[in-house]
Amino acid sequence: MSSISPLIGISCYSLPASWGAWQRIEVNLLPRRYVDAVAAAGGLPVLLPPVPGIGDVLGRLDGLILSGGGDIDPARYGAARDPATDPANAARDEAEFALCAQALAGGLPLLAICRGMQVLNVVLGGTLHQHLPDVVGSDAHSPVVSGYGSHDVSVTPGSRLAAVLGQTGLAVPTHHHQAVDKLGAGLIATAWTDDGVIEAAEPEAGNEASSFLLAVQWHPEAGDDLSLFSGLVAAASRRRVPANA
Repeated sequence: MSSISPLIGISCYSLPASWGAWQRIEVNLLPRRYVDAVAAAGGLPVLLPPVPGIGDVLGRLDGLILSGGGDIDPARYGAARDPATDPANAARDEAEFALCAQALAGGLPLLAICRGMQVLNVVLGGTLHQHLPDVVGSDAHSPVVSGYGSHDVSVTPGSRLAAVLGQTGLAVPTHHHQAVDKLGAGLIATAWTDDGVIEAAEPEAGNEASSFLLAVQWHPEAGDDLSLFSGLVAAASRRRVPANA
């Protein structure tokens, strides 16, 4: 195994931003918490902008994180747009769907977070609840407009997720108004909130397409528990691309 830290790609936004004298300049950006979590877990973070052909970079990476973000175009899972669904970013949808599909095809270690879990589910033929308050009757999953709430999740004992987390019940940072409805092919739910929302998924038994494939609806980068990032980095280290490749 190489002693060089594994390269972990993280999908990111392309949005207008302002700083100093610069106003509304189009930039590629991501909350720093993702980068810090990967680095703290021993990986080298690499931001992946939503540009055509970005999936071709995966052969040079050792692991992938599909990050949180805005709503997916409902047309991708055959649904009409709910009034509460935000406008989609077509470039990001296209880029992340390509990254996800190619990572799955190549068995690349993959951690899908919030929107990333939704991307994974839709890529595999699943569907989404477009506005959870209409389903559960409250805004418990996104109680803070510009921040994170917290709620408890229950994890299936004996699941891959439970093994990585080292526990079957925990409080997690939350900020999402959409979630998995019908699971995609080959996925099983392995964590839920008390109101029945699916909070995590992983490959069903016997599906060994990847050494590490976990999806969580919560935001582990916003908490103190690095176990999901450490698990991804460990799996990426085991399959690290040789330095001379």
